[in-house]
Amino acid sequence: MKSYTITVNGVAYDVTVEETNAAAAPVAAPKAAPKAAPKAAPKAAASAGAGAVKITAGAAGKVFKIEAAVGKAVKAGDPVVIVEAMKMEIPVVAPQDGTIASIDCAVGDAVEAGGLLATMN
Repeated sequence: MKSYTITVNGVAYDVTVEETNAAAAPVAAPKAAPKAAPKAAPKAAASAGAGAVKITAGAAGKVFKIEAAVGKAVKAGDPVVIVEAMKMEIPVVAPQDGTIASIDCAVGDAVEAGGLLATMN
């Protein structure tokens, strides 16, 4: 067994991993999930320039909840979007004080790490 310390959003977690003999117990490959259709390009292009400050996902996951709305004033550290990754809800927060200019995702959207979620001014 190996022990690791993993830090997520500044919180440290101690994790123990057990190694097994992979040859002794073959595992069937999981079925590939169907891929979602790509978003329409015009919407992404129009909203991508709405605000000067971009708010991006820190990890790949699924949009669980949208906490802010366009036009809402937020302070640095206020949650804007909640992303679910590996059954954990990860708040994506405003990097500075300002006003939400655009929300570039919807609840249920799959997002990649670094993917644009919102913009603000």
